[in-house]
Parts: sequence; structure tokens; C-alpha cells
Amino acid sequence: MNAVHDRHAHAAELLGAHPDFRVQRRLMPVSAFHEAVPSVPSRIGVAIDVETTGLNHDADRIIELAVQRFRFDARGRIIQVGMPRVWREDPAMPLDPRITMLTGLTEEDVAGQAIDDAAAVDILASADIIVAHNAAFDRPFVDRRLPAIAGKPWACSMAELDWLELGFEGRALAHLVSQCGWFYEGHRAENDILALLYLLSHGLPDGETILAKLIARSDQPTWRVNAVDAPFDSKDRLKARGYRWDAALRFWWKSIGHGDADAERTWLLSDVYGGYGEPAFIPVTACERHR
Repeated sequence: MNAVHDRHAHAAELLGAHPDFRVQRRLMPVSAFHEAVPSVPSRIGVAIDVETTGLNHDADRIIELAVQRFRFDARGRIIQVGMPRVWREDPAMPLDPRITMLTGLTEEDVAGQAIDDAAAVDILASADIIVAHNAAFDRPFVDRRLPAIAGKPWACSMAELDWLELGFEGRALAHLVSQCGWFYEGHRAENDILALLYLLSHGLPDGETILAKLIARSDQPTWRVNAVDAPFDSKDRLKARGYRWDAALRFWWKSIGHGDADAERTWLLSDVYGGYGEPAFIPVTACERHR
């Protein structure tokens, strides 16, 4: 078996060296991506992914939850990977056939199943950072289902990184992983968190890992800008600049980076308020982000 594998690996190496071919390798479970360095401090992360009955955070339910704990050092190198834990849960509602097509989960697969709340909370509570590839989708479902960890810091590998600047095309997890030279069977939570760990461990030309870039970005506070009492005739300007309407609180808002606050305030005061009123700038940390 090893001889066959060695022959295949050699063939892949030869093929990959040719400019007309690209070779991809299947993701395999790992216990670490780098060796730990003595005296270098480390932190705990948890990769997370959910499958749900739909997109509505208020009406839909989790049907599969996967978490995998990992340890990373101060340089953003993953030095230990724990065992994945996966739970299914009966949503007490019919599954849309399209959800079954997307996730591979049927009503029979989830019937009578339940998330182990104590085990899931224990793993997530131990994290210094929870990482998801689309945290704005995953976090509201998880916070509602497991309120005991609702205040934990989260990072989003999809939204918080400038993938084009890092040399990638697109933001979909499978596509990013493919560009790193790997492939996997997606749309199942356990496979997705393994793919996320491989992506986070990927080394960039500047010597840093993607995880190092993400942690540095996540540690920086951002701002939620609430254009409270903005004049009605400014709505088109606000919308064109990326503001969204909050129907419940009845004002326009947007999220901006930490270093963009001065420029945004100047624009709002000159182009929106015209000397009558002022926007509210609310700092947002990883504990509040993606809710």
C-alpha cells in the first residue's frame, strides 16, 4: 500500500512540476501543522460550522454543528489540532428538499438527534477565538442555540480578510482551499471545519500564515456607524456609500475599519448632516462582531 502511495505521490510531483498541470491533494485529518516552539506562548481557537434548515436566523434551526479545537502560537501557526466533534439535531420541522440536496442530510438523519449542550459549550467556552468561514451566518444561530457562549470573540475568515490582496480569487471556502492545492467533499460541517483549518494554516509569500493575518485583523476594533437622524434626502447618498437601513431602529448604518473613522465622520458631516446633527460611532470588538 505504501509503495503504491509512493508511486502516486511521485507521479503527482512530476505532473505538478509541469506548467500545464495543477495537482490537488485530498485533505486528510491532522494532529498539527507546525511543531510547537518552547517558550512561545499559545492560544486556543475553535473552528466551527453549522448546517441549518434555512437562512432565517429567527425561524430556521441548526441541524448539524461541528467544532474542532486547535492551539496556535503567537506567530499564527497551528501547533495542535483536536478531534472534531459533530452533532446533529432534529429541528422539529420538515427539511426543504433543497437543504437535503445541499447538505446531504435527510429528515431520517436528524430524527431524534440533539446537540450535546454541555460538551459543545465546554469546547466553545475554552476558546480564545471562534473562527467560522461566514461568521455573520453561523454566529447568530450558535448564539441563540447556545446562549452560554454568546459573548465569546469570533473571527470570520471569509469577510475579515482581503483575499484579493492576499493573492486569491473569490471568497468561497472550497475555492480558496482549491487555490492552495487541496480538495475535499464540501457542504458537510465536519469537512468544512477541516478545510478551514487547512486554509488557516496556509503559509503566504511574506512568511505569515492566513491565521496570523486573521488574528491581527480580528484584534483591531472596528466601528458601527449609525447615521441617526440623517436628513431624508440623504438616503441615496448613504445607500450608495454602503449604508444599510435598520427598519427597527429607523436609521442608516454601516460597519467600517478602525482606521476609516475620521474620513467617514468628515464625509457624513459635510455630505449628509451639513452642520445639523452628528452620527454615532460605536466601537465593535470580536466579542460583538458578526452578530
